[in-house]
Amino acid sequence: MTDIDFAAVLCSRLCHDLVSPVGAMSNGLEILNEETDASMQEQVMDLLQKSTRQTTNKLQFFRLAFGAGGGFSSQLDMREAEKALFAYFEGSRVNLIWNVPLPHVSKQMVKFLLNTAMVSGESMIRGGDLNVNMSEKDNKIHLFITAQTPRFLMADTIRDALMGDMEESLLDPRTAPAYLAGQVARELNGTISVLKVTEEETHIQAILDKE
Repeated sequence: MTDIDFAAVLCSRLCHDLVSPVGAMSNGLEILNEETDASMQEQVMDLLQKSTRQTTNKLQFFRLAFGAGGGFSSQLDMREAEKALFAYFEGSRVNLIWNVPLPHVSKQMVKFLLNTAMVSGESMIRGGDLNVNMSEKDNKIHLFITAQTPRFLMADTIRDALMGDMEESLLDPRTAPAYLAGQVARELNGTISVLKVTEEETHIQAILDKE
């Protein structure tokens, strides 16, 4: 698969995630233009505000997870990554618990963290706590994500993409974030493991080179 092909799949994923809130904004504006009932106008305005916030949050997240956000520096302030991930899960049933004391890491590391956290959260079918921990030891970055949820369901294709075992012919917008995370992990000489500890707790662990 060429870089252009992969970029196209990522763009498809971004568009898929944005079409719902942007469509809701478009429909809301049409209704607002015709509606005269005050209570209905208030409901439409509430929908517009929520959809606008959702669109902004997703764009903020994808800018770092898929793109080249963060300026020209090779390092990224972890406060930006934290803000983006909290924004992505805002309004969902996933409760993000952030425990990352590192002040900054490489942009590639941020891509790995955000995409891995995203596919982990999306696997929490009924919501729950998503604990994100990152530390540094012996010039290695250790990422430890714990999903505590009544039901964790990660599709085999997503797990294979994350582990670097998926055939490229199976790549689609749904598996693209995991595939990207797996690609970055290999660039950083990383190892990844997904371990279901109990019915309600799954660990995703990774050790990667710092640079």
